[in-house]
Amino acid sequence: MSRGPFLLIDAGNSRIKWALVAPDGSRLHAGTMDHVRDDGAQATPDARNTDCEAWTTLPRPAGAWISNVAGAAVAERLDALVEAHWPGLARHVVRACTQQCGVTNSYATPDALGSDRWAGMIGAHAAYPGEPLLIATFGTATTLEALRADGTFVGGMIAPGFTLMMRSLGEHTAQLPVVAGGMANASHPGIAFATDTRSSISAGCALAQAALVERALADLQDAWRIPVRLVVSGGAAAEVTAALKVPHTRHDALVLSGLALIAAQC
Repeated sequence: MSRGPFLLIDAGNSRIKWALVAPDGSRLHAGTMDHVRDDGAQATPDARNTDCEAWTTLPRPAGAWISNVAGAAVAERLDALVEAHWPGLARHVVRACTQQCGVTNSYATPDALGSDRWAGMIGAHAAYPGEPLLIATFGTATTLEALRADGTFVGGMIAPGFTLMMRSLGEHTAQLPVVAGGMANASHPGIAFATDTRSSISAGCALAQAALVERALADLQDAWRIPVRLVVSGGAAAEVTAALKVPHTRHDALVLSGLALIAAQC
């Protein structure tokens, strides 16, 4: 395969990120695609999205590397979109494995680990080499990964995401509204207690997310007896990190960074 640019696609449950990168990892183009729902069915990429149209101006990639955790319908639509723009382009569906790009997978069944979590750990290990990490991603689900300095993934946690947690309250209680996003507590800045229902839900769920991360970080540092860098990313990172009371580093392109390293190794 020629060493041309790599098309990287990170298909999550909430949206799709993509990037075209050079073999050295430098980003040439990037964008996002939203999901649409057909009659309540599983979300699929919207072919009308302008970022799909933007692909027509891109040079032909050497191949596409895809992390997809959004299901079979999304996989089919992505395959069709890539084929429509670059017929015959080689496509590589990334899956977690035992070891790759300096990261070792300790999952009991290595390929059962989500490809986004796997690529994100590869990206984080490269971004912060030689450091023990706790990686917190705030998406549809909130995921935590504990990564030793030598690149060994020792295990993780999965919890409902910030928005999912708020929406669940509204959908499963008779008198609470469905809250779609975070809301600042203007009446009492700096503390979580709120004076209206929507802000109370937002504050409570943000604090629940932050408490999970802070407890995980404290337990990890106690077990390893060394400082651990907390790396945060994801669509709800701003709302949750506003409630965090521990130092943290934000990195919003961990999965794409990891995909670039995987592509360069092929």
